[in-house]
Amino acid sequence: MSNPLLDFSGHIPFDRITPADVAPAVDVLLQRADAALETVTQPDYPARWDAIAQVLDVATEELGRAWGAVSHLNSVADTPELRAAYNEALPKVTEFWTRLGADERLYAKYKAIDPATLNPEQRQAHSNAIRNFVLSGAELQGAAKERFAAIQERQAELQQKFSENALDATDAYAYYATAEELDGVPADVQNAARAAAQAEGKDGYKLTLKMPCYLPVMQFATSSALREKLYHAYVTRASDQASGDAARFDNTAVMGEILALRKEEAQLLGYGNFGQVSLVPKMAQSPEQVIHFLRDLAHRARPFAEKDVADLRTFAAEHLGLANPQSWDWPYISEKLKEARYAFSEQEVKQYFTAPKVLAGLFKIVETLFEVAIRRDVAPVWNSAVEFYRIERGGELVGQFYLDQPARQGKRGGAWMDDARARWLRPDTGLLQTPVAHLVCNFADGVDGRPPLLTHDDVITLFHEFGHGLHHML
Repeated sequence: MSNPLLDFSGHIPFDRITPADVAPAVDVLLQRADAALETVTQPDYPARWDAIAQVLDVATEELGRAWGAVSHLNSVADTPELRAAYNEALPKVTEFWTRLGADERLYAKYKAIDPATLNPEQRQAHSNAIRNFVLSGAELQGAAKERFAAIQERQAELQQKFSENALDATDAYAYYATAEELDGVPADVQNAARAAAQAEGKDGYKLTLKMPCYLPVMQFATSSALREKLYHAYVTRASDQASGDAARFDNTAVMGEILALRKEEAQLLGYGNFGQVSLVPKMAQSPEQVIHFLRDLAHRARPFAEKDVADLRTFAAEHLGLANPQSWDWPYISEKLKEARYAFSEQEVKQYFTAPKVLAGLFKIVETLFEVAIRRDVAPVWNSAVEFYRIERGGELVGQFYLDQPARQGKRGGAWMDDARARWLRPDTGLLQTPVAHLVCNFADGVDGRPPLLTHDDVITLFHEFGHGLHHML
């Protein structure tokens, strides 16, 4: 238990996990999972759903939970040391999951399970498992099976490299603007940029490519030159179009190899392309059906989009002196048009969306709709800004969630929900394991002790991710 990644007695001890814990914990958990796999695939081991679950599912759940914690920290609290530990363990973890999914003995054991002994939920899970064995290469033989495993390991490595390049390219960029250049930019954004520069002992205002800084500059800065500078830096991140030192984060070759490996994987499985593989567990029947849907949607939407563009061009020429708007001008033009025509200002609306007020409103809606109660709770966290909550129904714990709202260095951009722990009636103890979710956003932080202000889009994002969280927790 001295290794926090091996402590499954309660919530993940995020405050105690260090990079040095990763390798020994992964080794122990892989040994346990390997032993479990060997046990359930013995010829005399019963081909029963519950018998397999009691041994194999318990071991793989703990491996998945611990590795999920490491992966989560890699996304929200990246450091060189953690990244090195993650990358060292990644091939071993990938190799195990690939081998598990392609194990012919386990595949045969699952096929031998009598569906008549299962309840409806188990029958569906059993059907999905059989499908996933096939997609994981369980029916491949010899060299094809070896190549399939090598492809999985290389893809995991490349996907991690892609994420690292995207994060590093974003974190590496900084432009220190003058007060004059920031004319029109909201005061709270300017204050945050000034504080960021002062924290580094530098003059001016530190502008970054993180959304709470980048988007307001693109929407409100009157300086077209400043908008152009940030736009070019943003759209060329991690690409062969990046300039200077940023070129070292180029993802071009990474993407090319991923695409080639996906095509090879599909062909090994007997499909024409990776799109066909991707759709096997999904509702659409073919890539052609997906493309037809998207093109039909585009065809129907295009006339309205063209009308909007013409409207914006006319407004820009008549009111802003922009006869030939460029890519970096459109957010600015859109904001000015909304202000002039509809008396709508994103900046004014933001004053009403303080983060605590939005959160209280969100919780009230959820409590009313689902007849639950949401309360602050206590658990170890990876950053002091992270909050932890519990959801109760009739006084009984239903689920819990971590809420990580502010953008910061070392945190992947965007917003997402992930599961820290699944709801599960544990086959080893018979006890119900309640679910825990991660809800991650990248909003602006508060400045000078004032609460953060959310844009309307931020509010939509928070509700959206919370919906995913509810799906997991309820």
